Amino acid sequence: MFGTAPTSTHWHSAASGRKARGKTHCGTISPTQPPNLAAGSRMKPIELDAADIRILCALQGYGQLSKSKLAERVGLSATPCWARVTRLKKAGLIRGYHADIALSQIIAGLAKVVVTVSLKSHRKSDFERFETHILNTPEVTDCISTGGGMDYVMTVVTTSLPDFQTLMEAMLEAELGIDRYMTYIVTRQIKSARPDLARLVAAQSPKPEPEAKA
Repeated sequence: MFGTAPTSTHWHSAASGRKARGKTHCGTISPTQPPNLAAGSRMKPIELDAADIRILCALQGYGQLSKSKLAERVGLSATPCWARVTRLKKAGLIRGYHADIALSQIIAGLAKVVVTVSLKSHRKSDFERFETHILNTPEVTDCISTGGGMDYVMTVVTTSLPDFQTLMEAMLEAELGIDRYMTYIVTRQIKSARPDLARLVAAQSPKPEPEAKA
């Protein structure tokens, strides 16, 4: 399974236990599958002004800053700047501060694998059962629900490839309704970046209408 070239992939049938090499491609959207849109995707955006955007960009780029450092970066005095931070936190826009850890320099043989999963059935209870299990599996560091040939795309980080295989076998034995899954072993991190908040906000702002010619 893991001795193939980096560009190869495998699909696994949960029912038969067989695996075969194949091309990666998307299938058609199942008419019985609910859209599973990302949480909050239909919520009305919170209105922010330019100072709020500067604060969020500074915190996103530099992490938790002191009151004076943050105020200096965004061009505000400390007290009103921190009042804005408090308001943004209460609005749920600042969910935490994180350090970017070089795991590969700490864990020898670290394995990072992208896995796509398709479920046998697409009832609400099937999605909830799978997602509850994933939420309680610390090795799964990222998981999204998708509309297409596969139901989920997740990132799994373990101390070794054999540990990854053991984890996947345990998921199959847990009777989560997995029909098939495909594995993609990460060989290099080409890019890992945060969304450019200022650019996104600017892109959605109304464009000025051209002046009418006399």
